[in-house]
Amino acid sequence: MAPKFDVYTHITDTIIAEIEAGTPPWRKPWIGSASGIALPSRHNGEEYRGINVLMLWVMAAKHGYVSSRWMTYKQAQELGGQVRKGKTSSTVVKYGTFTRENEQGLEEELPYARAYRVFNADQIEGLPEDNYIRPEAPRDLGTMEDPELEAFFDRTGADILTSDDPRAYYNPAEDHIHMPPVATFHKAAGYYGTLAHEVIHWTGSEKRLERIKKFANREAYAFEELVAEIGACFLGAKIGVAPEFDQSAAYVEGWLKALKEDKRVIFRAASEAQKAADFVLQAAAKSEEVAA
Repeated sequence: MAPKFDVYTHITDTIIAEIEAGTPPWRKPWIGSASGIALPSRHNGEEYRGINVLMLWVMAAKHGYVSSRWMTYKQAQELGGQVRKGKTSSTVVKYGTFTRENEQGLEEELPYARAYRVFNADQIEGLPEDNYIRPEAPRDLGTMEDPELEAFFDRTGADILTSDDPRAYYNPAEDHIHMPPVATFHKAAGYYGTLAHEVIHWTGSEKRLERIKKFANREAYAFEELVAEIGACFLGAKIGVAPEFDQSAAYVEGWLKALKEDKRVIFRAASEAQKAADFVLQAAAKSEEVAA
């Protein structure tokens, strides 16, 4: 009998292989599109979230898919399309709950994760043209401040300080972000990508998502950096900025150790990263509504 398919192991092993190859999936997202959204989406246009974004980024990069639309075999047929012969599907995860009786005889709801298979629109012929979503090129920000992005980060409510100190960091004790001047970065995109990373850290305050209570050990610190990296990419994909990374080998070693010891770590990191990106986007949107 074939071993039971374990979705947690499959996805974790896939991402571990990408990290070990030097190409973590969150470092190569599609950036920029006509709608300002460059995240993989379902057949109905709804964006994927969390771990599914990472897995579909992996598959898109590995196979050279350009479209950001994904769907099941049946959904493709319902739209009048046909998966090309010999094309291989990609794994995504559906979450849900089921009810069972516990040892005390009480019913309890438990979560589950189930794998299902999807195809990229590039693998399908005959779909309506609007399913073939083609991302635009990344924004060329030069080396100057970008007024639109400056306004976005101002609306988040984060306290962002700038000085000649060449370090970029979030200070949990004083609840502020420090950034070097834009002019000290080779590209403005590098500045805003770095700022996105620090803003994700900022969401972890006890005043917000309560993710960062303390960095008790090296593993906890590595996990928070993993959340910040993934969250910065989720955020960057929404605002059209490609984050630029310069993490040390120690961080990567920490990520790999955590992933290999616990097959659900990457799921938790992606979930926390999604919550953080959502928080930033919602804070900025709320501030814009108030100002209007």
